[in-house]
Amino acid sequence: MIQKSTPAVLQARDVGGKVEFLVMHPVLKAFVCGSISGTCSTLLFQPLDLLKTRLQTLQPCVNGSGHVGMVTLLFKVVRTESILGLWKGVSPSGRYGYESIHGALRNIYRSEGIQGLFSGLTATLLRDAPFSGIYLMFYTQTKKIAPYDQVDPALAPLVNFGCGIFAGILASLATQPADVIKTHVQLSSEKYLQTRQAVALIFRDYGLAGFFRGAVPRALRRTLMAAVAWTVYEQMMYKMGLKS
Repeated sequence: MIQKSTPAVLQARDVGGKVEFLVMHPVLKAFVCGSISGTCSTLLFQPLDLLKTRLQTLQPCVNGSGHVGMVTLLFKVVRTESILGLWKGVSPSGRYGYESIHGALRNIYRSEGIQGLFSGLTATLLRDAPFSGIYLMFYTQTKKIAPYDQVDPALAPLVNFGCGIFAGILASLATQPADVIKTHVQLSSEKYLQTRQAVALIFRDYGLAGFFRGAVPRALRRTLMAAVAWTVYEQMMYKMGLKS
């Protein structure tokens, strides 16, 4: 017999190998699934984000070379900062010494005011809004033509993963310039650097190729992260008894 409970209490039971969650509203179930899948994928691929940001902010002709590869930078981080250095959330340029998120927020607010906390907002919107739209468009369309009826149901997560990989690559490449601009706006030593000014500086220092610096680690991170997140999300939704 199932006991009654308030909506704030979550109960679960195993029915035929499928876990059913009681009381929880379907919208809340979707929120929990999305939060867990997003957290797992973000933590897993954080090193790629660090490498991407460092590649974007490297000055021209570092150590006499005009190009520093992702693998070279990876070994340098591990050698100088240990393996845990790949999960740093602080500025990779070395010009800030934040020891925590709270310390960073306090320092930015004191030195730049509330406006500093929204630095790079325009470029971020130009990056994330198209990315989400492009990703979902290709992901849903690819799933429609995927041969789910020809594969074993146990392999369905792999098909979802493949669809996510394809959609993520296209979305990442299309929005890479906006990501580079955002990074330069946020890490610039000049206060309140405008988006158009960042565009001019990037073009002046690096040329057109500068707008695609860090494209490889970002494409890998966003693609794998989105694919893993959607795969975990859909599996959790299935286990909760909801169709995704």
